[in-house]
Amino acid sequence: MQSNNHTRHPEQPAKQLDLPQPPPAPKAEKHSRTAALRTWWNTAWAEGGMLHARWEDLRRAPKDGWHGMATWVKTTLGLAGFCAIVILLNGAADVLSEALYRLATAIPTVQIGTDTSTGVLAVVDQPVRTYIAQHSAGLAVSASALYALWQLTGITALVLGWLTRNNGVRLTWTAWGAGTVWMVWTATPHTSRPVAAGLAVLAWTLLSAFALRGLTLRRRVGYPAARPATVTVRPEIHILALIPVPAAPGDDHTDTVRPFQR
Repeated sequence: MQSNNHTRHPEQPAKQLDLPQPPPAPKAEKHSRTAALRTWWNTAWAEGGMLHARWEDLRRAPKDGWHGMATWVKTTLGLAGFCAIVILLNGAADVLSEALYRLATAIPTVQIGTDTSTGVLAVVDQPVRTYIAQHSAGLAVSASALYALWQLTGITALVLGWLTRNNGVRLTWTAWGAGTVWMVWTATPHTSRPVAAGLAVLAWTLLSAFALRGLTLRRRVGYPAARPATVTVRPEIHILALIPVPAAPGDDHTDTVRPFQR
């Protein structure tokens, strides 16, 4: 019987199989990405590259002006300006609302209908306070807030009428003055109404010299100066005129109308 030469002894370990090769080290991949990024950066900043062109647009923008600068620069500036305006308006709205709130909360310390003003001003001011206090019961707004709104409306119409000469502002000033005179006439005692209303009309008329500045009821004639009509001669235009031609002797027909080219 033949013996097997390849008999494996139990004490000999089994032959291990070949394992797959490990992946390459990540340093090489990182190095390739860095090189690619550096290549792209150098290409973009080279003459004619994307970043170089954008930089040239920014550099030439002050010299080219608004109409000549690149579109993307104008868009960026417009968006930045719009955002700045929104932020400013938001802040201004907060400040204005806070100021109005403080004004509305501080006004109730002034008692409506009491003698808080003196002199000639009290002749007009006290009837207005009294009228507002008497006719503001049941409203969601306090009498003090209505009195402050009345003062703010008059001052705003006076200042804007002087500055802008706007007809709407002038109409507001006129309505405010008429309402003030009516409140003075209604809230003043019967024996003193003519004097109080007369002082209110006088004060309103004097202030109207500023609020209605430039307003005139006189019709303007020849203003602006009429310009003479411009006559344009067009020699290429021909006008056909019909000239009657007398008939020859012995002809019974009426006059013949022949065209005449001028």
